[in-house]
Amino acid sequence: MEHGILLSASSDIDVMVHGVFKYSFFGHEVWITTTHVCLMIVMIILISFSIVAGSVMRKGTEVPGGFQNVVELIVEKLDGMVDMTIGKNAAKYYNYIGTVFIFILFSNISGLLGLRPPTADYGVTFPLGVLTFILIHYNQFKYQKPKDIWKDMCSPLPPWLPVWLPINVISEIAVPISLSLRLFANILSGTIMMTLVYGLLGWIAAIWPAALHVYFDLFSGAIQTYVFCMLTMTYINNAIGETE
Repeated sequence: MEHGILLSASSDIDVMVHGVFKYSFFGHEVWITTTHVCLMIVMIILISFSIVAGSVMRKGTEVPGGFQNVVELIVEKLDGMVDMTIGKNAAKYYNYIGTVFIFILFSNISGLLGLRPPTADYGVTFPLGVLTFILIHYNQFKYQKPKDIWKDMCSPLPPWLPVWLPINVISEIAVPISLSLRLFANILSGTIMMTLVYGLLGWIAAIWPAALHVYFDLFSGAIQTYVFCMLTMTYINNAIGETE
């Protein structure tokens, strides 16, 4: 059974991920779900924006105006956020953090377009958490000596007494899970709340839920985006340490 990708007023309240259509891939049945479709729409919008922004910036003037001013403001604010958290190593992470921030933010607020936010699917948020996990430990092994890593993993006891090692290993493994679950749960809860409002009230909910959209889509979406990126940068900065 196929389901629409839009969240609309309906007496059938359903916020699950559903298959839109299926195809056969090397003998296996593969489904394209509502998450895939909504994610593709978000990516098309962001890629289109980046193409237009790149074209405008290549033809940019010394005194920015209009769209150029908007693009420069976005880049300046994102770079400033990274500078504030990572410090002297920030330049290496401008592109990554900026891309993740814009992607998560637009995914979170895509409910305003009637879409089911892609970040309300754990299959989207977990890979983002894994990317953070990889970056953390890449920087840890790049900038820290093995003996310092071992000492940290055995903390608070001396390195020759690794009683706390299993607990610290579990805490490291929990990082991508906690990051992804926090983002996923907050966005899904907002999606469920708005679906309940529209599903229970039907056409009566045509205007007044705008205030709820401001909170669940804009405010909560922006806060969760900021929290995810700030935690990512904090973990990366801690992994780099004071080696440079």
